[in-house]
Amino acid sequence: LKLNVCYSYNYMLKGERPVIHKNLDPEFEAVVPQMQALFGIDDMSSLTLDDIPAIRKTLADAQAAMAAGIAPNPNVTCEERMIPGPKGEPDVRVKIYRPNNQSETLPCFYHIHGGGLILGSIDGEEADMSLFSEKLNTVVVSVNYRLAPEHPYPAPVEDCYAGLQWVAENANELRIDPTRIVVGGESAGGGLAAATVLLARDRKGPEVAYQYLIYPMLDDRNESPSSKEFTGNWPGWSRELNELGWRAYLGNNKRDVSPYAAPARAEDLSNLPPAYIEVGAWEVFRDEDIDYAKRLMQQNVSVELHVHPGVFHGFEVGNPEAEVSKFAMDLRFRALRKALHPENVKDRAK
Repeated sequence: LKLNVCYSYNYMLKGERPVIHKNLDPEFEAVVPQMQALFGIDDMSSLTLDDIPAIRKTLADAQAAMAAGIAPNPNVTCEERMIPGPKGEPDVRVKIYRPNNQSETLPCFYHIHGGGLILGSIDGEEADMSLFSEKLNTVVVSVNYRLAPEHPYPAPVEDCYAGLQWVAENANELRIDPTRIVVGGESAGGGLAAATVLLARDRKGPEVAYQYLIYPMLDDRNESPSSKEFTGNWPGWSRELNELGWRAYLGNNKRDVSPYAAPARAEDLSNLPPAYIEVGAWEVFRDEDIDYAKRLMQQNVSVELHVHPGVFHGFEVGNPEAEVSKFAMDLRFRALRKALHPENVKDRAK
C-alpha cells in the first residue's frame, strides 16, 4: 500500500470562485463547479427522501447530455433481455455486450452500476460497457437492479445475485466460461458487488473469479474520519448524500444491519476471490475502502489497492483526460485483463 500525503481544501458555495489548496490535483480545478452541480443541490443540510426524484432527473439529464453524439461502438453488439429475478419478485433487466468477432467462449465481466443505491441505471453506461467488452475481449453483462427507497434492502442486492445466478446457469447459451466471471462496479455498484460476492460465497455459488471494487460504498455507519470530512457541496459525493443513500436503503435501522447490505460489517472475509480496490484520497469512502482492503488481506485474500492523491469521488468522470484518470483506467484494465485472461499471464511468464 502506497499512500500519498496531501492537504485539505474547501470550496465556497453559491457559484463563488472555489478556494483550492494544495491537495487538489490542478487538472481538476476547472471541473469542480460542474461536479458540484451534478445533483442540482445547493444546500445539502436538509436533504430528505422527497428530494430523490429531482436528483434522479438532474443526473439523468446530465448523463443524457454527456451521451449525446456518442456513436454506438461498431465493434460490439448490445442485446437487452429480461431475466428471472429473485423468487417471487419481478424480472430483472440486463444488457449483454460482446465483441462482434467472438468466435470462442469468453470470460464474463458482470457489472453493477453506481448511484448511491438511489440513482442510475444501465442506460447511462453503454459507451463504457462497450469499451470494456472491446478492450478486454469479454462478454459484459450489466444488471439493472431496483433502487431505494422504493425498493429498500434486500431488493437491490438480491436482484444482483439473481442476475449472477442466471449468468452462471446460462453460460453455454451466453458463450461464456463460468469459471471466469468477474463481479464489479463503481461506488454503490462496488458495494453491491462486494455484497453479491459475499452472498455467492455463503450460498455456495455461483463461482466468482475476481471482484472489482471502484471506490465502493461499503459502510452505512459513516463513522470514519473521511466519512465526516467531506461535507456540504463537496464535488462527487458528500457525507450528506451518503447518509441519504443509506437511509433510503436501510430506513432508520442502525442495528443488526446485514453484511449483505453493508459489506464493511462482515466479520468473516475469508475464502473470497481476489480483489481490486481503488479510491480517491479526498472522498467519503477513502477510509472504509482502505480498511476493507486491509481486512481482506488479513484473512488471506489477495488484494490490489490504489489510493489516488488529489482527487474526489468520480474523478475520472469529471476529467477523463487528466493524467491520474488515464493512469487509473490503465490500472483497472490491467487488473481486469489479468483476472479475465489468466492464460495470457501464464504465457508471458514462460
